[in-house]
Amino acid sequence: MHPLDWVIIAGYLLIMLAIGVWAHRQVADTADFFTAGGRMPWWLAGISHHMSGYSAVVFVAYAGVAYDQGIVSYVVFMFPLAVATGIGAFLFAPKWNRLRTHYRIASPLEYLAQRFNVPTQQVLAWSGSLLKVFDVAAKWSAIALLLNKFVGIPLGWGIVITAAVTLVYCTAGGLWADALTELGQFVIQGVAAFAMIGAVGIALADRGFSYANFWSALPEGHTSPTTSSYPAYFLLVYVLVKTFEYNGGMWNLAQRYIATPTSAAARRTALLSSALYLVWPIVLMLPMFAAPLLVRVQDSEDVYAEMALQFLPAGLLGLVLVGVFSHTMAMAASDATAISAVMTRDVLPHVWRRARGFTDEQFLRAGRVLTVVFVFLSVVLALNAENLGGVLGIIVAWVGALIGPISIPMMLGMLRPFRHVGPTAALTSWAGGLLTFALTKYVLGLSEAITVVSPVLVSLLLFAAVGSWCRDAPPAAEEITGALTRDPDPTGAEPATT
Repeated sequence: MHPLDWVIIAGYLLIMLAIGVWAHRQVADTADFFTAGGRMPWWLAGISHHMSGYSAVVFVAYAGVAYDQGIVSYVVFMFPLAVATGIGAFLFAPKWNRLRTHYRIASPLEYLAQRFNVPTQQVLAWSGSLLKVFDVAAKWSAIALLLNKFVGIPLGWGIVITAAVTLVYCTAGGLWADALTELGQFVIQGVAAFAMIGAVGIALADRGFSYANFWSALPEGHTSPTTSSYPAYFLLVYVLVKTFEYNGGMWNLAQRYIATPTSAAARRTALLSSALYLVWPIVLMLPMFAAPLLVRVQDSEDVYAEMALQFLPAGLLGLVLVGVFSHTMAMAASDATAISAVMTRDVLPHVWRRARGFTDEQFLRAGRVLTVVFVFLSVVLALNAENLGGVLGIIVAWVGALIGPISIPMMLGMLRPFRHVGPTAALTSWAGGLLTFALTKYVLGLSEAITVVSPVLVSLLLFAAVGSWCRDAPPAAEEITGALTRDPDPTGAEPATT
């Protein structure tokens, strides 16, 4: 790359570190570190929610799908996020905020000990944390692939460098640092995305095309919204999976709702994020759809980097690489903060007796230490990503299939219609989903679509069926699900149910 590109990359990393240092001064206690003290503006939380929802996987795995199969990469992988987050704006986002205002939670799993029981909380905490380690490992692997293609940095060093910078600012400033860096990253990525659109537009014009007419020249099937690899039923169930994942099952995204001042602000947060998921991926992916007319690559996951190297001038190449960095660092940092909250608030007091007597300062220190541990474990896995099926294999097959069984008890446990469902149904649902994943992927060897679809459907069915048969919810379940239908009244009067 040109020296100007390196200057831009170095400047970006320094800005991220500076934000982390500034945010560190805003963190006085665990509430500030994990939930921004409940003071995060809805627009900042909405942008943060959006930026935390996807990573460099867009520019590696999904770019590869766009190169091989066309617009299905948006229809199947990105459009469901807009639908799911829009549903969550009314069904889940306000309830997450009310959990903080009614029960002072700082972790998405904190309420489960009362809603079900401690064993259920611990099972979901440990299994969810393990899954997030795999998820973030895939993100490190994706950005390392791009660094290798762009500048020749070995994959291992690319993973370590990205993780180290992310670790510094998220450990220092917690959720405030995550959100503020994500705002800056969103702006930078916007400039980079439009630069890429302009450069590819010029390349298309040199070949007699434009963004308006190149579609008809694409290979057959590239304009089909679904394909044999990703059929219509996969799309429908993927919306269901993402409704759980993006409204709380992915713990870091629940924190954005928890961090807002009111339930109305949480709803606006979700609606803004939904609108961004509908529009912004098209901006990012438009050049990828045109790729078959412009470049030839041996590995389709290299296509975005190859286009950038061929068509971008000095300076803009570094800007695009920074834009790619932005998504990965945003998601990984928010995941690290969420996992730290869960392990600090929900797990540590149950596995270490001394932690039950921690002061707030000690919990804050423990949260930072656990953030370091989480990032370290994800880096170790990222160095072995290919042994786990590659980037897309981890994101789609592992995370997509397992997030449902882990999140269904946590999400549906907030809703009044399921107030009688107790720990028996929650644990049966979790176990049944994981067993289904193991059978479809490793025993029966079924298609990727079946592997992703089956666990969430089995878990959902078991949660409802076993819950209607075995009504063993604790007495607190009635109180919790009732409280989450209304906002607390500062005067002490009983507020109206909404």
